[in-house]
Amino acid sequence: MSTQAEKQDPTPVPQRKRSWPAISEDTEFFWNGVRDGELRVQQCSECSALSHPPKPICSACGSFELGHLAVSGAGTVYSHVTFHKPPSPGFDEPYNVSVIELAEGVRLVSQVVGVQPGEVAIGMPVEVEFTEVEPGLVLPLFHPVAEAGGEEDVRG
Repeated sequence: MSTQAEKQDPTPVPQRKRSWPAISEDTEFFWNGVRDGELRVQQCSECSALSHPPKPICSACGSFELGHLAVSGAGTVYSHVTFHKPPSPGFDEPYNVSVIELAEGVRLVSQVVGVQPGEVAIGMPVEVEFTEVEPGLVLPLFHPVAEAGGEEDVRG
């Protein structure tokens, strides 16, 4: 007769510092793209409407025929907030949460990195970077870039 202790896997589970995204059938293409260094958004096969976050039905036409499109990763800060006391573990204090409007018109929630949270501004041009924030967890974060005619990158 075996005991419960004998049935347990002795391999230690690494301690995660922050919560990880829940991956579903609807979001798998997005997270696979992030892992591969490609930013993907959902695209309706019927009307070509783009959307994020992914959903099981097109918001524009009601179609269930959905695919995805690799996008440029360029955008601007549409909105942002700075948290001085993070509500979840694994985040530096202070940190920003930003809504990024991609050049293709879709908005997504992320974080602007490479500048102090107080320097993030609405309209700031940004570009995606894929960052492993802890072992096995890659996130699409954004860093500021200069507007056309300016410097290449404004990170310090």
